[in-house]
Amino acid sequence: MTAQVQVLQLLPLLLLLTLPATGSDPVLCFTQYEESSGRCQGLLGGGVRVEDCCLNAAYAFQEHGSRLCQPCRSPRWSPWSSWAPCSVTCSEGSQLRHRRCVGRGGQCPEKAAPGTLEWQLQTCEDQSCCPEMGGWSGWAPWGPCSVTCSKGTRTRQRVCGNPAPKCGGSCPGEAKESEACDTKKVCPTHGAWAAWGPWSPCSGSCHGGPQEPKETRSRKCSAPEPSKQPPGKPCVGSAYEQRGCTALPPCPVAGGWCSWGPATPCPVTCGLGQTLEQRTCSCPVPQHGGPVCAGDATRIHICNTAVPCPVDGEWEAWGNWGTCTRLHMKTINCEEIPGQQSRTRICGGRKFDGQRCPGKYQDIRHCYNIQNCVLKGSWSQWSTWGLCTPPCGPNPTRVRQRLCTALLPKFSSTVTMVEGQGEKNVTFWGNPRPLCEELQGKKLVVEEKRPCLRVPACKDPEEKP
Repeated sequence: MTAQVQVLQLLPLLLLLTLPATGSDPVLCFTQYEESSGRCQGLLGGGVRVEDCCLNAAYAFQEHGSRLCQPCRSPRWSPWSSWAPCSVTCSEGSQLRHRRCVGRGGQCPEKAAPGTLEWQLQTCEDQSCCPEMGGWSGWAPWGPCSVTCSKGTRTRQRVCGNPAPKCGGSCPGEAKESEACDTKKVCPTHGAWAAWGPWSPCSGSCHGGPQEPKETRSRKCSAPEPSKQPPGKPCVGSAYEQRGCTALPPCPVAGGWCSWGPATPCPVTCGLGQTLEQRTCSCPVPQHGGPVCAGDATRIHICNTAVPCPVDGEWEAWGNWGTCTRLHMKTINCEEIPGQQSRTRICGGRKFDGQRCPGKYQDIRHCYNIQNCVLKGSWSQWSTWGLCTPPCGPNPTRVRQRLCTALLPKFSSTVTMVEGQGEKNVTFWGNPRPLCEELQGKKLVVEEKRPCLRVPACKDPEEKP
């Protein structure tokens, strides 16, 4: 095969995106999506189509004018954000957190479209009581003047304790005040140096002679002069200063760019990558303080292989357990007869020869069927308070419950189905019908509701203010 034919075959894999994107609005393309923060990392370049950027499902993109980073992979819910600060600093308030459906080409669980925000609201209390202001005591006597001559200041103080503040409160105003005071005495004037005079001409014209050339300058103690009565202090330090002369430097040589070197090969075999060109500031090299080359020593182009990257499959959530049954028996309901049940899950999202999901698609376990069985029950303790609902609607409330819980039959917790395979755990399956004595007129659930107070507004954090 000739070299010319080889080059023609490689051209489609190294298309540089130097022309405007077509087919969809151009976006910024990134090589990484950071799950914890929801931010794009590793800018690949701009002006590319979403379809080209997302040839690699590990990449992410950002539309122009938007702060929202969107991964190319299948949609899933982001982690919950941290809780926002409490809506009030004292007494009971509320706080929000959110998560977002992020991804491309599908929906999140609950049939949420990409970009959808989901909110949670809970009560909070940073400080149980609110601050109460206190009152000031009377002013203490004035202190001494701050100086022993001329004019100064004196201060006096008061105490915040009449009454004392409560719960981190304070008294309005200042605990200390000051006023001018005059000692009626004249202060001495201490000397201070005036500015240095100009450097004298150099004492020589070249280096290397019997004496090193010097230049000198002087200053006067006149800013101000020290007073005679009362006597002031003289200036500290020397009135003269000298330094060595330096020779004229060689003429500077400005640096110049050499030609751009060849571009590096496209580093990826699928999706988009970057090629790099470099040049050096050595044509000529800057010398003797001459300026270095202006501009960049490297430049980057985006290369497009036009080949989709493999996308590995991901297990979706397990489906519900099937009915607990036993082969060749019509019913085992409410009896100490172990049966079996199974559940399955789907490996979704696999494309372009990506890896199949690890593990099994089916889960089987042994079970006792207590569906609709009438069992003795007992009331649970109060649950913790739930989240406030609706989090973004009017008048959200929180709920706690006591439930009538069925007391499970004392069936054997293990079973041996086949000799030589050991014992297997047995799980109760089904929703029994528990019987409890009535509590507050209820047979199954007792609820207590409370309103959530001082609720903040739900606002998309990625929207421009």
